Amino acid sequence: MNKQLRKAVIAGNWKMNNTRIETKALIEELIPKVKDADCGVVVCVPFTDLETAVNLTKGTNIKVGAQNCHFEAKGAFTGEISASMLTEMGVEYVVIGHSERRQYFGETDATVTKRVKAAGDAGLTVILCVGEMLVDRENGVTDELVAMQTKIALGGVSKEKLSQIIIAYEPVWAIGTGKTATADQANEVCAVIRATVEKLYDKVAADALTIQYGGSMNAGNAAELLSKPDVDGGLIGGASLKAPDFAAIVEAASK
Repeated sequence: MNKQLRKAVIAGNWKMNNTRIETKALIEELIPKVKDADCGVVVCVPFTDLETAVNLTKGTNIKVGAQNCHFEAKGAFTGEISASMLTEMGVEYVVIGHSERRQYFGETDATVTKRVKAAGDAGLTVILCVGEMLVDRENGVTDELVAMQTKIALGGVSKEKLSQIIIAYEPVWAIGTGKTATADQANEVCAVIRATVEKLYDKVAADALTIQYGGSMNAGNAAELLSKPDVDGGLIGGASLKAPDFAAIVEAASK
């Protein structure tokens, strides 16, 4: 982290977990544990939990995010949610391009670009996910692939709108597997992302960009990962479902 240049943000991605009752219990347990955090704290919850989460976090330092949104404002898109529907509820963040959306629901670089633009235009802060498969890393093309994903996703984003973007580097082979990139590996790819953004915009914009690491970050390894200069936080999966574990990661990012 380099807090002199940019904000550290810890965001929990709850994925398809927690009913409204369970959401209430988890957030109520979390609020006192993270109230003194010296970093951004976000919980990205299922659509059905958003209203509960927004109401519970009012007046706290916890922000609420969704896990996806459509690129159209409205229309015949059964099962989808628009960005304006989220902002009308009080949601401030949205995850776009998560590998599970790409793997299971046909998300592509092209649709990610459209979703990023729609979310930004609606005033949401986007947590944009990029990352390589294991075969990509084994073939030595991680840097090229992640740079390409970043360039395409930011295709419709102006320099002014870049302040609404957080990029989360998530090596797909480390998501939910218990495997984690080493701190040096994570930092190397986060640095590639920052260099790519510098080429697209300028050094000031790149230095101000928050770049998270996601991929089995937990209470045990967070401090080492966050000690690296280009790792500015985390997009947390399983560990975000346990208040003590998530709070420990927030504490590591608050130092």
